Amino acid sequence: MDTAPYRLESCWQPDGGPNGRFTFTLFNLSDAPLTDFKIVYTSLTRVIDKKACENATFLRRNANFHEFAPPTGLSIAPGVGWTFTVSGLHRPAKHCTDGAKSAYVTLADGSHVAVAVSDLLLEGRVSEPPPVLLPQGKLDLPFALQPWPAEIDAKPGDGFPVVLYPAAGASSDDLRAMSTVTSLVRRLFESAHAPFNLQPSPQGRALRFAADAAIPAEGYKLTFSADEITLAYADAAGRQYGLTSLAQLLEGARSRPGTFRFPISGTIVDKPRYSWRGCHLDVSRQFYPAADIKRLVDILAWLKLNIFHWHLTDDEAWRLEIKAYPELTTTGVLRGPDAPLLPQLGNGAEPVGGFYSQNDVREIVAQALALSVEVVPEIDIPGHSTATLVALPELTDGQEAPDSYHSVQGYPNNALNPAIPLTYTFLEKVLDEMVELFPSKYLHIGGDEVANGSWLASPLAKKLMEQEGIEGTFALQSYFLKRVKEMLTARGRKLAGWNEVAHGGGVAAKDTLLMAWENPQVGIELAKEGYEVVMTPGQAYYLDMVQAEAFQEPGASWAGTVPPAHTYGYEAEGDFPEELKDRMKGVQACIWSEHFLSRGYFNRLVFPRLPAIAEAAWTPKAKKNWDRFSAIVPLSPKL
Repeated sequence: MDTAPYRLESCWQPDGGPNGRFTFTLFNLSDAPLTDFKIVYTSLTRVIDKKACENATFLRRNANFHEFAPPTGLSIAPGVGWTFTVSGLHRPAKHCTDGAKSAYVTLADGSHVAVAVSDLLLEGRVSEPPPVLLPQGKLDLPFALQPWPAEIDAKPGDGFPVVLYPAAGASSDDLRAMSTVTSLVRRLFESAHAPFNLQPSPQGRALRFAADAAIPAEGYKLTFSADEITLAYADAAGRQYGLTSLAQLLEGARSRPGTFRFPISGTIVDKPRYSWRGCHLDVSRQFYPAADIKRLVDILAWLKLNIFHWHLTDDEAWRLEIKAYPELTTTGVLRGPDAPLLPQLGNGAEPVGGFYSQNDVREIVAQALALSVEVVPEIDIPGHSTATLVALPELTDGQEAPDSYHSVQGYPNNALNPAIPLTYTFLEKVLDEMVELFPSKYLHIGGDEVANGSWLASPLAKKLMEQEGIEGTFALQSYFLKRVKEMLTARGRKLAGWNEVAHGGGVAAKDTLLMAWENPQVGIELAKEGYEVVMTPGQAYYLDMVQAEAFQEPGASWAGTVPPAHTYGYEAEGDFPEELKDRMKGVQACIWSEHFLSRGYFNRLVFPRLPAIAEAAWTPKAKKNWDRFSAIVPLSPKL
């Protein structure tokens, strides 16, 4: 890998502006002077006052993309740096990841050269290192189970079987289930010994299967003895979860025999607390190869999570191949200095793209289904549609003034226009292809963060509002989403969305599932309106949030500080009235990818909080125990 010829150093100072200021220094590490150039960086801490900078000229911003020019005639000699300051920030920097995420210079000939970016430093107060977030933990029972079961009354043995093998009478479905979980273990722990063997072994222990209709859906019962184990279950998911628990018990006893044991007698009686146990992944801000998606699905299955919410589109890119509109995955995914979409959130001089072919999707969905994981796809509409509108400009009102509104992330005019008939033609064709790819009964349509003021400068939208007798952005959004819901109903699908779907009159509550993300109280209000609710508040379940106050702790901070202990202890039912609790279907982790520029950042922020949410989704409140969880969770596989 070539070493970048330039490096951008930066620090944040609390003085110099209402939200402090950045001081940047561009160092020339090449052998030649740097002249006649422009500097670009991407940062989630955005500039809103164009004039509030010194020793540089602000040229333009697009969301997180910022471009500046140096003073006229500036020449940076080799080994020398040029310093400029930016004071007009939209918020103060609170953590080391609030600074520049990428940078490049554009030379006089139009070429672009990579600039290395250093960590954001802090001036004016102590820059604390990240604290230890997970205690060593303490075990009452030495069993490596994630999540912890509803009931366990088992005695640990002195040893463990080499393998478990099917007892006489096992069906072909039982054998296939054993093989599926064995393959799962081998993918997650590549050097681990397989937990199951289909052929009897004198060093193993027999596993007897017993169908039992009295066991709840997704539940199972394990009965241990020195000679054999019995797994009772009512459905395929329960059988899989029982096998997964056995695999976890064996893997823990093998990998850490001084800490974990395998049961010699007793029972485990288990069932999930909630029917919706989800994990969301944003693949628009950063692209994850299909192999990473498959591994994440494996991790969800290991943790007995049963929903993979795949956030496939946003302002930054449209990632799903739609054969009717190939532009979506050519024009609508390419970000770069000279690309249709400008660099964002870690992109530099080199163009980046990436999307999932329909064959990729079929493989991922098939793997998920085999592991009792339902893939719920999301296309985020009507807002968060910059990439869509760049790819398909015919979906815009040509008479609408540019930059007439901006999203909270700073994107101008980024919402599909409900007054353009072609919008609905587009969505009909997209949904036709999606329902063929995704068997889930739900299709998530986003519906979040439409800026108040959207479409009000569109003559077509004004005419539609007059015709329909409605006023304002959110009434128009409700009109749009009602039409989308009709499309989904016609295709045998239910609408899922973020909590803002309820704005402006919302949509019919029947067959609608909404996710409460802004704060916990929102979920209760949605339930009162008749919606089914999944709780995913940023204050506990957004895994891009920082885990400590320390400046050197990475992550976002708009929802506050979310340490693993808080995520684990949080009770999503909260103050739900008893009569509304049946409308709360479960909980979900959300992985937004603005800060995930590397696998290291992903694993640091997602774990151990994802297993914590898995336990909140499965384990009864009375059986949760932070010390026990802390002792077991280091065994979790990571991406």
